[in-house]
Amino acid sequence: MEQKHYKILISGGGTGGHIFPALSIANALRRRDPKTEILFVGAEGRMEMERVPAAGYEIIGLPVSGFNRKKLLSNIKVIFKLMKSMSRARKVLKDFHPDIAIGVGGYASGPMLKEAQKHGIPTLLQEQNSYAGVTNKLLAKEAKAICVAYPDMQRFFPEDKIILTGNPVRDNIINPDVTKEEARNQLGVPAHRKLVLVIGGSLGARTINNSIAKAFNKIENAGGYVLWQTGKLYADECRKIADKYNNVVKATPFISRMDLAYKAADIVVSRAGAGTISELQLLGMPTILIPSPNVAEDHQRKNAEALVQCNAAVMILDADAPDRLGNEVVALLNDKERCGLLAENIRKMALRDADEKIVNTIYKILSDKG
Repeated sequence: MEQKHYKILISGGGTGGHIFPALSIANALRRRDPKTEILFVGAEGRMEMERVPAAGYEIIGLPVSGFNRKKLLSNIKVIFKLMKSMSRARKVLKDFHPDIAIGVGGYASGPMLKEAQKHGIPTLLQEQNSYAGVTNKLLAKEAKAICVAYPDMQRFFPEDKIILTGNPVRDNIINPDVTKEEARNQLGVPAHRKLVLVIGGSLGARTINNSIAKAFNKIENAGGYVLWQTGKLYADECRKIADKYNNVVKATPFISRMDLAYKAADIVVSRAGAGTISELQLLGMPTILIPSPNVAEDHQRKNAEALVQCNAAVMILDADAPDRLGNEVVALLNDKERCGLLAENIRKMALRDADEKIVNTIYKILSDKG
């Protein structure tokens, strides 16, 4: 019997935390069957509209945007965009005829998967966070399966639909082809200093930037070196500060070779996005997490708390970071035993081969569908 080549729709995005898992799932589907037809649906003007084509996949944009919880009147325009998005989603289904629709969270996945469900197309949700997003909670009842990265998600979803898979991550980060010494050489890190990797997302994080800048003297005295990913919004002002500490600080708006940065690092300071945490778990990195207070449902704080409960990371709240970050970094630089314990505990939380587990679930849904 000839193998059926499926047509698979993947929807969502908005941030790297949604886009990287989506692309990992698509790549795993292509490895399983290179003739699989994959179409992405994202939100116009968001990051996925650039990142997905760059990865070699077709994408269609919906004019959808998020609700403004502070200025309720501005949501009239949002409702019109939502109606237009539903209409465009129906056209996508009519033109593409997917066998299944996968939602990874983000603005576009709501209208796209809702329309798929209305038209009897099976749907699978991928929830990255320890605290489920609104879109996935609304779609869960009609979904065939919900792939999650944390235990105890039955608080949000029907228990019989939950499959614990972990979050798909970028393969080159987890399996770099360099040693720690080679990575440090390529990044220009002095051999006698411990590397503190500071990452705040592609746009940057003002609190992390301000807090780490206050700590450079302390970190230098403790034998540390800082690779500082500032984000493009703060690149110029941060570079001026870094220039004053050019022997122990290297500032860059964006790190293109995260595989090298992770491999070279001794300690990581980061926001608590789900994708980043999954990478840190798989790599077993001693980590200080500073959750962003500006995300829906405060899910970054809940992601970080899930690690703190297992003694797998240090958490500093955003408001406390200016006073606490420097001392916590220095304390870890001086405590090899604690770094080892944090690394061991965060590694225990890792869920491997998430992309393959999700593809297995997709194929099971498709075979049940007949």
